[in-house]
Amino acid sequence: MDGDGSALRSLPPEAIEFAGRMYNAARAGDRDIFEQALPAGLPANLTNEKGDTLLMLAAYHGHADLVKLLIQHGADPNRVNDKGQSPLAGAVFKNEDEVVEALLAGGADPEYGSPSALNCLAIFKQEEKWGAKFAAAPGKGQGGKPASR
Repeated sequence: MDGDGSALRSLPPEAIEFAGRMYNAARAGDRDIFEQALPAGLPANLTNEKGDTLLMLAAYHGHADLVKLLIQHGADPNRVNDKGQSPLAGAVFKNEDEVVEALLAGGADPEYGSPSALNCLAIFKQEEKWGAKFAAAPGKGQGGKPASR
């Protein structure tokens, strides 16, 4: 999406309303909707006006099963929002252990984003909990490139 909103103004109202429903479904963890919509062509990296992907919204709201499904359908676990935040950093911030595990398994890079998830470990005093797993993460050091799965 562009910063001035002109792309949104050129979309039909139905498309904007549909996208809004998808973002709300991601926040709510409504896996059933995505089990139908993703194979039917819904872009796994659909992004809202703040740069938050469906994966970011699902991760931030603690829906590990939906995070896994989105990654299986091509969602980029290293895509940052407009503030430079990664889904993994959001999951660390929210203390969503299952989501952290799902993102790491899906190739999330703990060193990517601003602040990175690795920085968040220090900020939120979770080094003991996640330090070793972050050091061994398959996506570590990918510089935001999706890790091969």
